[in-house]
Amino acid sequence: MNIKEAKKQIKNAMIAYFSKDEFGNYLIPVQKQRPVFLIGPPGIGKTAIMEQIARSMKVSLVSYSITHHTRQSALGLPFITEKIYDGKEYRISEYTMSEIIASVYDTIEKTGNKEGILFLDEINCVSETLSPAMLQFLQYKIFGKHRVPEGWIVVTAGNPPEYNKNVHEMDIVTLDRLKRIDVEPDYQVWRSYAVNRNLHSSILNFLDQKPEFFYSVTTSIDGKSFVTPRGWEDLSDMMRLYELHDIQIDYDLVYQYLQNSKIAREFATYYELFNRYKKEYQIESIFSGEVSESLMEKAKESSFDERLAVVGMLLDEITAKIRKVNFFDRGIQELRALLKQAKGYEGKELQTKIQEEKRAYEEDFEQKKTAGSLNNEELYAKEFALNFLTGSILEEQDFSVIQKAYMEKVAELKELIAHTNTSLQEAFRFIEQAYDGDQEMVLFVTELTVRSHCSYYISRYGSEEYFKYNKELLLEERKMDLKGKISELEL
Repeated sequence: MNIKEAKKQIKNAMIAYFSKDEFGNYLIPVQKQRPVFLIGPPGIGKTAIMEQIARSMKVSLVSYSITHHTRQSALGLPFITEKIYDGKEYRISEYTMSEIIASVYDTIEKTGNKEGILFLDEINCVSETLSPAMLQFLQYKIFGKHRVPEGWIVVTAGNPPEYNKNVHEMDIVTLDRLKRIDVEPDYQVWRSYAVNRNLHSSILNFLDQKPEFFYSVTTSIDGKSFVTPRGWEDLSDMMRLYELHDIQIDYDLVYQYLQNSKIAREFATYYELFNRYKKEYQIESIFSGEVSESLMEKAKESSFDERLAVVGMLLDEITAKIRKVNFFDRGIQELRALLKQAKGYEGKELQTKIQEEKRAYEEDFEQKKTAGSLNNEELYAKEFALNFLTGSILEEQDFSVIQKAYMEKVAELKELIAHTNTSLQEAFRFIEQAYDGDQEMVLFVTELTVRSHCSYYISRYGSEEYFKYNKELLLEERKMDLKGKISELEL
């Protein structure tokens, strides 16, 4: 199955394992809760989906690579203690708590969350000295004499032997204690993730044309050559930073992430072409509606590949603008909820209330951040709200002053929305005037639909052009609100 289907299977298993009876007892006892064994090629997103599942289910996540552990760190260190049996005193060996189990308890203490997922990667690469203990752990969730706390689900992962020379074949006794899920790379599934992760449009355009380069593992006399989804994602992040600092992106950089010389060279060549288009088309001039006649003529005469690259760049830039609005909007909503708690207070009472709200909010924020239950947008929103509640605001005794400062932030958001709406309108206008056929418009509208940030923005603030072409191109039938909801921001 693909990684999306695997994610669904794991989440369903978690829902079942977390089910309780009317007395609060888990319906499936710990020893009957088979750990999930997720097996598939490296870099396809096994760890990433565990983070997503933990966030969506509002539980904690503790991750370990089991290959980093010795028998001592996994089971605990021995020490001598004294016990009395049948009236006689004996010296016996006991063990300190396993580092892995201790990490789970530490997470519970820091987050206050008593349910979570213990994720152990590379489970089929454990050393021979640790193998017997792993068999006991997989059935009874015990390392040494210490058990994984009740309410914590165990998920494991590993690579097939062809990808990792340290893999040990697991016997039937071990496999019979696991829920095995085999995962294969799937470009279309990964692309949906990549789009919403805002991967560089040059990568998506390149892979749309050559999907066979998405995942590749080959062996020759020179050794292994490979390209993985993780490599593409990490390359995208580095490319954006290189572009930010105006550092050249070339084959030498690309090969550090795509360790297949042919694929790395082809992408590096494509990026040069993509970057040339970016300079020639001056995307910001399109968003401002200041497209020269010569540029418009160039667009009309361009090849289909060039048109795809330009549409990709437009999508890249408009998505970045929309993400900025969505993050700011989320921050405003978070701040609004906080300030409403202080409305009606004045003088010293207002000052005390604001400080109390800030302390409680900080504590809750730290717990959720430690638990890893916040995505990037939620992190930004909470930091936005906390940043507002600093300095003179904490000492303020007049709510109207706080409200004025808040409304200044709302005004910033309105300005951002107006600018983004204009950019979106101009992008539609350019595509309509520059390209004769519908293919480019279909691509643009489809991508706006599938990108979660863009679809959320359009449903919230509207876009006449989007709905016009969406209806014309019959991409969907459901109706969406055309009007923005700015009024709800009022305190």
